[in-house]
Amino acid sequence: MDARRAAELAARNSYGRLVAYLAAQTRDVAAAEDALGDAFLTALKTWTETGVPKNPEAWLLVTARHRLIDASRRSQVQDKILNTFKLNELESQTEPSFDGTNIPDDRLKLFFICAHPAIDATIHTSLMLQTVFGLNAAQIASAFLVAPATMSQRLVRAKAKIRDAGIAFELPEAEELPTRLAAVLEAIYAAYTNAWETIDGGDSRHQGLAEEAIWLVRLCIQLMPQAPEARGLLALMLYCEARRDARRTINGAYIPLLQQDTRLWSQPMIDEAERELAQASTFKQLGRFQLEAAIQSIHAQRAVTQQVNWEALALLYEGLIQLSPTLGALVSHAAAIAKAKGLNQGLVRLDELPTETVKNYQPYWALKADLLKHLGCKSEAQQAYSRAIGLTEGLAIREFLLHQSSLLDE
Repeated sequence: MDARRAAELAARNSYGRLVAYLAAQTRDVAAAEDALGDAFLTALKTWTETGVPKNPEAWLLVTARHRLIDASRRSQVQDKILNTFKLNELESQTEPSFDGTNIPDDRLKLFFICAHPAIDATIHTSLMLQTVFGLNAAQIASAFLVAPATMSQRLVRAKAKIRDAGIAFELPEAEELPTRLAAVLEAIYAAYTNAWETIDGGDSRHQGLAEEAIWLVRLCIQLMPQAPEARGLLALMLYCEARRDARRTINGAYIPLLQQDTRLWSQPMIDEAERELAQASTFKQLGRFQLEAAIQSIHAQRAVTQQVNWEALALLYEGLIQLSPTLGALVSHAAAIAKAKGLNQGLVRLDELPTETVKNYQPYWALKADLLKHLGCKSEAQQAYSRAIGLTEGLAIREFLLHQSSLLDE
Protein backbone atom coordinates (compact mmCIF):
# COMPACT_ATOMS: atom_id res chain seq x y z
CA MET A 1 0.00 0.00 0.00
CA ASP A 2 1.43 3.42 -0.92
CA ALA A 3 1.94 6.13 1.68
CA ARG A 4 -0.87 8.40 0.54
CA ARG A 5 -3.40 5.58 0.45
CA ALA A 6 -2.31 4.39 3.89
CA ALA A 7 -2.60 7.90 5.33
CA GLU A 8 -6.04 8.39 3.80
CA LEU A 9 -7.17 5.05 5.21
CA ALA A 10 -5.87 5.94 8.66
CA ALA A 11 -7.59 9.32 8.48
CA ARG A 12 -10.87 7.73 7.51
CA ASN A 13 -10.76 5.04 10.17
CA SER A 14 -9.01 6.77 13.04
CA TYR A 15 -9.27 10.56 12.91
CA GLY A 16 -12.03 10.98 15.47
CA ARG A 17 -10.61 8.39 17.84
CA LEU A 18 -7.11 9.92 17.75
CA VAL A 19 -8.34 13.50 18.22
CA ALA A 20 -10.54 12.40 21.12
CA TYR A 21 -7.66 10.55 22.79
CA LEU A 22 -5.22 13.43 22.39
CA ALA A 23 -7.79 15.98 23.53
CA ALA A 24 -8.54 13.85 26.57
CA GLN A 25 -4.88 14.15 27.53
CA THR A 26 -4.43 17.86 26.85
CA ARG A 27 -7.98 19.24 27.23
CA ASP A 28 -7.16 21.35 24.19
CA VAL A 29 -9.14 20.21 21.14
CA ALA A 30 -7.53 22.68 18.75
CA ALA A 31 -4.02 21.67 19.78
CA ALA A 32 -4.91 18.00 19.38
CA GLU A 33 -6.27 18.63 15.87
CA ASP A 34 -3.19 20.65 14.88
CA ALA A 35 -0.80 18.00 16.19
CA LEU A 36 -2.65 15.21 14.39
CA GLY A 37 -2.72 17.25 11.19
CA ASP A 38 1.06 17.67 11.42
CA ALA A 39 1.40 13.93 12.04
CA PHE A 40 -0.51 13.14 8.84
CA LEU A 41 1.71 15.51 6.84
CA THR A 42 4.81 13.91 8.33
CA ALA A 43 3.43 10.47 7.49
CA LEU A 44 3.07 11.33 3.82
CA LYS A 45 6.78 12.17 3.66
CA THR A 46 8.19 9.58 6.05
CA TRP A 47 6.13 6.62 4.86
CA THR A 48 7.09 7.34 1.26
CA GLU A 49 10.75 7.07 2.22
CA THR A 50 10.70 4.28 4.83
CA GLY A 51 7.50 2.41 4.09
CA VAL A 52 4.16 2.24 5.87
CA PRO A 53 4.60 1.17 9.53
CA LYS A 54 3.02 -1.99 10.89
CA ASN A 55 0.55 0.04 12.95
CA PRO A 56 -0.16 3.36 11.15
CA GLU A 57 -2.66 4.50 13.78
CA ALA A 58 -0.21 3.99 16.64
CA TRP A 59 2.56 5.70 14.63
CA LEU A 60 0.34 8.72 14.06
CA LEU A 61 -0.59 8.88 17.73
CA VAL A 62 3.01 8.85 18.94
CA THR A 63 4.02 11.42 16.32
CA ALA A 64 1.14 13.70 17.31
CA ARG A 65 2.04 13.33 20.99
CA HIS A 66 5.61 14.41 20.24
CA ARG A 67 4.27 17.40 18.30
CA LEU A 68 2.20 18.41 21.31
CA ILE A 69 5.19 18.10 23.62
CA ASP A 70 7.39 20.11 21.27
CA ALA A 71 4.72 22.79 21.06
CA SER A 72 4.29 22.82 24.83
CA ARG A 73 7.96 23.54 25.32
CA ARG A 74 7.49 26.71 23.34
CA SER A 75 4.38 27.78 25.21
CA GLN A 76 3.55 29.04 28.67
CA VAL A 77 1.26 26.08 29.38
CA GLN A 78 3.93 23.42 28.95
CA ASP A 79 3.55 21.95 32.43
CA LYS A 80 -0.03 20.88 31.71
CA ILE A 81 0.90 18.79 28.70
CA LEU A 82 4.33 17.63 29.83
CA ASN A 83 2.94 16.31 33.09
CA THR A 84 -0.03 14.70 31.37
CA PHE A 85 2.09 12.89 28.81
CA LYS A 86 4.83 11.81 31.27
CA LEU A 87 7.56 13.20 29.06
CA ASN A 88 10.44 11.00 30.25
CA GLU A 89 8.51 7.81 29.71
CA LEU A 90 7.35 8.94 26.28
CA GLU A 91 10.81 9.97 25.08
CA SER A 92 12.29 6.62 26.05
CA GLN A 93 10.26 4.76 23.46
CA THR A 94 10.08 5.03 19.71
CA GLU A 95 7.00 2.85 19.42
CA PRO A 96 3.84 2.96 21.55
CA SER A 97 3.23 0.34 24.21
CA PHE A 98 -0.13 -0.48 22.62
CA ASP A 99 -0.72 -2.09 19.25
CA GLY A 100 -3.07 0.45 17.72
CA THR A 101 -6.17 -1.64 18.34
CA ASN A 102 -6.44 -0.87 22.04
CA ILE A 103 -6.10 2.90 21.96
CA PRO A 104 -8.74 4.18 24.39
CA ASP A 105 -11.81 5.43 22.54
CA ASP A 106 -12.89 8.75 24.02
CA ARG A 107 -15.16 9.87 21.18
CA LEU A 108 -18.33 9.61 23.22
CA LYS A 109 -16.74 11.73 25.94
CA LEU A 110 -15.77 14.31 23.34
CA PHE A 111 -19.34 14.38 22.06
CA PHE A 112 -20.76 15.24 25.47
CA ILE A 113 -18.00 17.78 26.12
CA CYS A 114 -18.88 19.56 22.87
CA ALA A 115 -22.46 19.72 24.17
CA HIS A 116 -21.41 21.33 27.46
CA PRO A 117 -23.80 24.12 28.55
CA ALA A 118 -20.87 26.56 28.76
CA ILE A 119 -20.55 26.34 24.96
CA ASP A 120 -22.99 28.20 22.73
CA ALA A 121 -25.77 25.73 21.93
CA THR A 122 -25.92 26.85 18.31
CA ILE A 123 -22.41 25.50 17.69
CA HIS A 124 -22.72 22.14 19.49
CA THR A 125 -23.52 20.07 16.40
CA SER A 126 -20.94 21.82 14.20
CA LEU A 127 -18.24 21.35 16.82
CA MET A 128 -18.92 17.62 17.03
CA LEU A 129 -18.94 17.25 13.27
CA GLN A 130 -15.43 18.70 13.08
CA THR A 131 -13.76 17.27 16.17
CA VAL A 132 -15.19 13.75 16.08
CA PHE A 133 -16.04 13.17 12.43
CA GLY A 134 -13.31 15.30 10.86
CA LEU A 135 -15.51 17.38 8.56
CA ASN A 136 -13.92 20.68 7.59
CA ALA A 137 -15.43 24.12 8.15
CA ALA A 138 -16.52 24.45 4.52
CA GLN A 139 -18.46 21.17 4.61
CA ILE A 140 -20.13 22.11 7.88
CA ALA A 141 -20.88 25.64 6.70
CA SER A 142 -22.61 24.24 3.62
CA ALA A 143 -24.87 22.09 5.78
CA PHE A 144 -25.82 25.04 7.99
CA LEU A 145 -26.06 27.58 5.16
CA VAL A 146 -23.45 29.98 6.53
CA ALA A 147 -20.17 31.31 5.13
CA PRO A 148 -17.14 29.02 5.70
CA ALA A 149 -15.19 31.86 7.33
CA THR A 150 -18.03 32.49 9.76
CA MET A 151 -18.26 28.81 10.66
CA SER A 152 -14.49 28.60 11.12
CA GLN A 153 -14.53 31.54 13.55
CA ARG A 154 -17.35 29.97 15.57
CA LEU A 155 -15.51 26.67 15.81
CA VAL A 156 -12.28 28.35 16.92
CA ARG A 157 -14.13 30.22 19.67
CA ALA A 158 -15.86 27.05 20.87
CA LYS A 159 -12.59 25.11 21.11
CA ALA A 160 -10.99 27.99 22.98
CA LYS A 161 -13.91 27.89 25.41
CA ILE A 162 -13.26 24.21 26.16
CA ARG A 163 -9.59 24.96 26.84
CA ASP A 164 -9.97 28.21 28.77
CA ALA A 165 -12.92 27.11 30.88
CA GLY A 166 -11.07 23.97 31.92
CA ILE A 167 -14.04 21.77 31.04
CA ALA A 168 -13.42 18.31 32.48
CA PHE A 169 -12.82 15.67 29.81
CA GLU A 170 -15.20 13.08 31.18
CA LEU A 171 -18.77 11.97 30.76
CA PRO A 172 -21.20 14.18 32.70
CA GLU A 173 -23.11 12.93 35.69
CA ALA A 174 -26.11 10.72 34.91
CA GLU A 175 -28.60 13.50 35.62
CA GLU A 176 -26.86 15.77 33.10
CA LEU A 177 -26.78 13.26 30.25
CA PRO A 178 -30.35 13.75 28.95
CA THR A 179 -29.91 17.50 28.52
CA ARG A 180 -26.85 16.99 26.32
CA LEU A 181 -28.06 13.91 24.47
CA ALA A 182 -30.21 15.82 21.97
CA ALA A 183 -27.18 17.73 20.65
CA VAL A 184 -25.14 14.53 20.45
CA LEU A 185 -27.84 12.76 18.44
CA GLU A 186 -28.18 15.76 16.12
CA ALA A 187 -24.47 15.62 15.34
CA ILE A 188 -24.50 11.89 14.72
CA TYR A 189 -27.47 12.27 12.38
CA ALA A 190 -25.85 15.21 10.58
CA ALA A 191 -22.73 13.13 9.99
CA TYR A 192 -24.78 10.22 8.70
CA THR A 193 -26.76 12.53 6.44
CA ASN A 194 -23.54 13.97 5.05
CA ALA A 195 -22.43 10.46 4.13
CA TRP A 196 -25.88 9.42 2.87
CA GLU A 197 -26.29 12.36 0.53
CA THR A 198 -22.97 11.61 -1.18
CA ILE A 199 -23.97 8.68 -3.35
CA ASP A 200 -21.53 9.02 -6.23
CA GLY A 201 -19.33 6.37 -4.69
CA GLY A 202 -16.05 8.10 -5.44
CA ASP A 203 -14.95 8.41 -1.81
CA SER A 204 -15.17 5.43 0.53
CA ARG A 205 -14.69 7.88 3.41
CA HIS A 206 -18.41 8.61 3.22
CA GLN A 207 -19.49 5.01 3.78
CA GLY A 208 -17.02 4.83 6.66
CA LEU A 209 -18.61 7.95 8.10
CA ALA A 210 -22.04 6.31 7.94
CA GLU A 211 -20.77 3.20 9.70
CA GLU A 212 -19.09 5.32 12.37
CA ALA A 213 -22.33 7.23 12.98
CA ILE A 214 -24.26 4.00 13.46
CA TRP A 215 -21.62 2.68 15.83
CA LEU A 216 -21.66 5.86 17.91
CA VAL A 217 -25.42 5.89 18.30
CA ARG A 218 -25.17 2.30 19.51
CA LEU A 219 -22.76 3.57 22.18
CA CYS A 220 -25.32 6.19 23.18
CA ILE A 221 -27.92 3.45 23.63
CA GLN A 222 -25.50 1.46 25.78
CA LEU A 223 -24.91 4.55 27.90
CA MET A 224 -28.61 5.50 28.06
CA PRO A 225 -30.73 2.40 27.28
CA GLN A 226 -33.94 4.19 28.23
CA ALA A 227 -33.45 7.08 25.79
CA PRO A 228 -36.14 6.54 23.12
CA GLU A 229 -34.74 9.08 20.68
CA ALA A 230 -31.38 7.29 20.58
CA ARG A 231 -33.19 4.10 19.59
CA GLY A 232 -35.29 6.08 17.14
CA LEU A 233 -32.16 7.46 15.49
CA LEU A 234 -30.58 4.01 15.27
CA ALA A 235 -33.75 2.69 13.64
CA LEU A 236 -33.83 5.62 11.20
CA MET A 237 -30.24 5.08 10.08
CA LEU A 238 -30.67 1.31 9.78
CA TYR A 239 -33.74 1.72 7.55
CA CYS A 240 -31.74 4.03 5.30
CA GLU A 241 -28.59 1.93 5.37
CA ALA A 242 -30.62 -1.14 4.41
CA ARG A 243 -31.24 0.50 1.03
CA ARG A 244 -27.63 1.46 0.27
CA ASP A 245 -27.03 -1.22 -2.37
CA ALA A 246 -30.26 -0.34 -4.17
CA ARG A 247 -29.51 3.36 -4.57
CA ARG A 248 -27.24 3.03 -7.60
CA THR A 249 -27.07 0.93 -10.72
CA ILE A 250 -23.96 -1.12 -11.38
CA ASN A 251 -22.70 1.88 -13.37
CA GLY A 252 -23.30 4.28 -10.49
CA ALA A 253 -26.51 5.91 -11.77
CA TYR A 254 -28.89 7.22 -9.11
CA ILE A 255 -32.11 5.27 -8.44
CA PRO A 256 -34.82 7.15 -6.48
CA LEU A 257 -36.49 5.38 -3.58
CA LEU A 258 -39.75 4.51 -5.33
CA GLN A 259 -37.89 2.91 -8.25
CA GLN A 260 -35.52 0.79 -6.15
CA ASP A 261 -35.59 -3.00 -6.34
CA THR A 262 -36.72 -3.99 -2.85
CA ARG A 263 -34.99 -7.36 -3.24
CA LEU A 264 -31.72 -5.49 -2.84
CA TRP A 265 -32.72 -4.08 0.54
CA SER A 266 -31.11 -5.65 3.61
CA GLN A 267 -33.90 -7.42 5.48
CA PRO A 268 -31.79 -8.08 8.61
CA MET A 269 -31.15 -4.32 8.94
CA ILE A 270 -34.85 -3.58 8.44
CA ASP A 271 -35.77 -6.17 11.06
CA GLU A 272 -33.36 -4.64 13.57
CA ALA A 273 -34.72 -1.18 12.80
CA GLU A 274 -38.26 -2.42 13.44
CA ARG A 275 -37.20 -3.84 16.81
CA GLU A 276 -35.48 -0.62 17.86
CA LEU A 277 -38.46 1.49 16.83
CA ALA A 278 -40.84 -0.80 18.70
CA GLN A 279 -38.63 -0.61 21.80
CA ALA A 280 -38.50 3.19 21.58
CA SER A 281 -42.29 3.37 21.43
CA THR A 282 -42.60 1.59 24.79
CA PHE A 283 -41.26 4.69 26.57
CA LYS A 284 -44.20 6.75 25.25
CA GLN A 285 -42.01 9.81 24.63
CA LEU A 286 -42.50 10.61 20.96
CA GLY A 287 -39.69 12.50 19.30
CA ARG A 288 -38.39 13.63 15.94
CA PHE A 289 -36.16 10.65 15.22
CA GLN A 290 -38.87 8.17 16.13
CA LEU A 291 -41.25 9.86 13.71
CA GLU A 292 -38.64 9.93 10.95
CA ALA A 293 -37.94 6.25 11.58
CA ALA A 294 -41.68 5.51 11.43
CA ILE A 295 -41.77 7.23 8.03
CA GLN A 296 -38.96 5.00 6.81
CA SER A 297 -40.79 1.99 8.22
CA ILE A 298 -43.74 2.79 5.95
CA HIS A 299 -41.40 2.82 2.97
CA ALA A 300 -39.78 -0.42 4.11
CA GLN A 301 -43.17 -2.15 4.05
CA ARG A 302 -43.14 -1.85 0.26
CA ALA A 303 -40.81 -4.86 0.26
CA VAL A 304 -43.79 -6.90 1.49
CA THR A 305 -46.90 -5.12 0.21
CA GLN A 306 -45.43 -3.73 -3.06
CA GLN A 307 -47.13 -0.42 -2.33
CA VAL A 308 -46.78 2.65 -0.10
CA ASN A 309 -49.43 3.87 2.33
CA TRP A 310 -49.30 7.54 1.35
CA GLU A 311 -52.12 8.57 3.68
CA ALA A 312 -50.17 7.20 6.64
CA LEU A 313 -47.03 8.94 5.42
CA ALA A 314 -48.81 12.28 5.10
CA LEU A 315 -50.11 11.90 8.65
CA LEU A 316 -46.66 11.08 10.02
CA TYR A 317 -45.18 14.10 8.27
CA GLU A 318 -47.85 16.29 9.85
CA GLY A 319 -46.75 15.03 13.25
CA LEU A 320 -43.10 15.57 12.38
CA ILE A 321 -43.77 19.15 11.30
CA GLN A 322 -45.42 19.84 14.65
CA LEU A 323 -42.29 18.64 16.47
CA SER A 324 -39.65 19.79 14.01
CA PRO A 325 -40.88 22.06 11.20
CA THR A 326 -37.78 21.78 9.04
CA LEU A 327 -37.82 22.66 5.37
CA GLY A 328 -37.09 19.04 4.53
CA ALA A 329 -40.15 17.85 6.45
CA LEU A 330 -42.37 20.45 4.79
CA VAL A 331 -41.23 19.49 1.29
CA SER A 332 -41.55 15.77 2.03
CA HIS A 333 -45.05 16.39 3.39
CA ALA A 334 -45.98 18.06 0.11
CA ALA A 335 -44.67 15.01 -1.76
CA ALA A 336 -46.80 12.69 0.37
CA ILE A 337 -49.86 14.90 -0.12
CA ALA A 338 -49.30 14.79 -3.88
CA LYS A 339 -49.41 11.00 -3.79
CA ALA A 340 -52.27 10.74 -1.33
CA LYS A 341 -54.56 13.55 -2.52
CA GLY A 342 -53.39 14.50 -6.00
CA LEU A 343 -50.61 16.36 -7.77
CA ASN A 344 -52.34 19.73 -7.55
CA GLN A 345 -52.71 19.43 -3.77
CA GLY A 346 -49.00 18.71 -3.46
CA LEU A 347 -48.13 21.67 -5.64
CA VAL A 348 -50.35 23.91 -3.53
CA ARG A 349 -48.40 22.84 -0.42
CA LEU A 350 -45.12 23.64 -2.14
CA ASP A 351 -46.32 27.05 -3.28
CA GLU A 352 -47.30 27.89 0.30
CA LEU A 353 -43.64 27.77 1.39
CA PRO A 354 -41.88 31.18 1.62
CA THR A 355 -40.04 32.02 -1.60
CA GLU A 356 -36.95 33.29 0.18
CA THR A 357 -36.69 30.09 2.23
CA VAL A 358 -36.82 27.69 -0.71
CA LYS A 359 -34.91 29.63 -3.34
CA ASN A 360 -31.70 27.61 -2.79
CA TYR A 361 -33.23 24.38 -1.49
CA GLN A 362 -32.61 21.69 -4.10
CA PRO A 363 -35.24 19.13 -2.94
CA TYR A 364 -37.97 21.77 -3.30
CA TRP A 365 -37.11 22.45 -6.94
CA ALA A 366 -36.62 18.77 -7.78
CA LEU A 367 -40.06 17.90 -6.38
CA LYS A 368 -41.70 20.90 -8.00
CA ALA A 369 -40.21 19.94 -11.37
CA ASP A 370 -41.52 16.40 -11.03
CA LEU A 371 -45.03 17.51 -10.09
CA LEU A 372 -45.17 20.05 -12.92
CA LYS A 373 -43.91 17.45 -15.39
CA HIS A 374 -46.67 15.02 -14.48
CA LEU A 375 -49.24 17.83 -14.67
CA GLY A 376 -48.13 18.55 -18.24
CA CYS A 377 -46.69 22.00 -17.47
CA LYS A 378 -43.55 21.53 -19.55
CA SER A 379 -42.23 25.08 -19.56
CA GLU A 380 -42.58 25.55 -15.80
CA ALA A 381 -41.19 22.06 -15.20
CA GLN A 382 -38.15 22.85 -17.34
CA GLN A 383 -37.45 25.98 -15.31
CA ALA A 384 -37.75 24.05 -12.06
CA TYR A 385 -35.45 21.31 -13.33
CA SER A 386 -32.86 23.90 -14.35
CA ARG A 387 -32.97 25.38 -10.88
CA ALA A 388 -32.69 21.96 -9.21
CA ILE A 389 -29.81 20.92 -11.46
CA GLY A 390 -27.96 24.14 -10.70
CA LEU A 391 -28.29 23.47 -6.96
CA THR A 392 -27.19 19.83 -7.14
CA GLU A 393 -23.62 19.00 -6.13
CA GLY A 394 -23.63 15.22 -6.58
CA LEU A 395 -22.85 14.04 -10.11
CA ALA A 396 -25.19 11.03 -9.97
CA ILE A 397 -28.24 13.04 -8.94
CA ARG A 398 -27.40 15.81 -11.40
CA GLU A 399 -27.30 13.28 -14.24
CA PHE A 400 -30.60 11.82 -13.08
CA LEU A 401 -32.25 15.24 -13.12
CA LEU A 402 -30.75 16.06 -16.51
CA HIS A 403 -32.27 12.88 -17.88
CA GLN A 404 -35.67 13.69 -16.37
CA SER A 405 -35.48 17.16 -17.85
CA SER A 406 -34.61 15.78 -21.29
CA LEU A 407 -37.79 13.68 -21.25
CA LEU A 408 -39.80 16.91 -21.44
CA ASP A 409 -38.65 17.30 -25.03
CA GLU A 410 -40.04 13.95 -26.14
